[in-house]
Amino acid sequence: MKGALKGLFRPERMEVRAVEDIGFTLAEGEFVGFLGPNGAGKTTPLKMLSGLLYPTAGTARVLGFTPWERADEYRRQIALVMGQKNQLWWDLPARDSLALNREIYGIPKDRYTRTVDELVALLDVGHRLEVQVRELSLGERMKFELIASLLHGPRVLFLDEPTIGLDVVSQQKVREFLRAYNARSRTTILLTSHNMGDIKGLTSRVLVINHGRIMHDGPLAGLVDRWAGAKHIKVTASRALGRDELAGFGEIAGLDGPVADLRVPRDRAAAVTAELLSKLPIADLTIEDPPIEEVISEVFSAK
Repeated sequence: MKGALKGLFRPERMEVRAVEDIGFTLAEGEFVGFLGPNGAGKTTPLKMLSGLLYPTAGTARVLGFTPWERADEYRRQIALVMGQKNQLWWDLPARDSLALNREIYGIPKDRYTRTVDELVALLDVGHRLEVQVRELSLGERMKFELIASLLHGPRVLFLDEPTIGLDVVSQQKVREFLRAYNARSRTTILLTSHNMGDIKGLTSRVLVINHGRIMHDGPLAGLVDRWAGAKHIKVTASRALGRDELAGFGEIAGLDGPVADLRVPRDRAAAVTAELLSKLPIADLTIEDPPIEEVISEVFSAK
């Protein structure tokens, strides 16, 4: 009770900088992933670049515009899709929500019809156009969210967790669509996602942000070279292996009878390999980089 009263009359305030000193440039047609743990500040840049947030400092230019000035000409050239936010009218059929967007953007009828026909065919939802949005599955709603956002042919598309909550099949359908759309339209896409399947399947470049700062900007494979502190040595022996005899070689990441996965420092991989071959009855051995999810975890844990 005392603490509650103190918070009421003398609240403690703490300044948190969502983003600080970040800078990047996207080329036309690029598909770039934005990675970061919860609270890292990755959604904030998307909201600023789409004009939803006004930054306390700094500058940004997209298509020659300052986003937070919210010029009509700018908003007609971008789209923002948020996996946890709906822009479709809940009680209307999907077709009516799309028609409303046509009116908002002033899209000529023939172009609108052609675009809708093309997009619903690509996403295989033409048979659901007359269904109330509330009756659609989560995957179907996300597909119609994408269609609604692309009707006006945006040159820049901001995607915030577009596959969140979707089943595996729906995730794959959305990825295939986005990959094909990006290749055909040369739309510049900036994607945030916790789903590494999205990142690996769609993006050619990743920006990793943590504590409001960019930790990596480059190809996904470059993360391994820069941040992976270990290699995985996977061995298959001619007999079952014990934890005690493997403990001296490195961290045991997995062990199932004669099959073991050892995590060892990168600079010791060659020496450990030679030692394993000389001391254990090894039938097969491979040296691999760690899974990208493991590398991302190392980046996120960096201060």
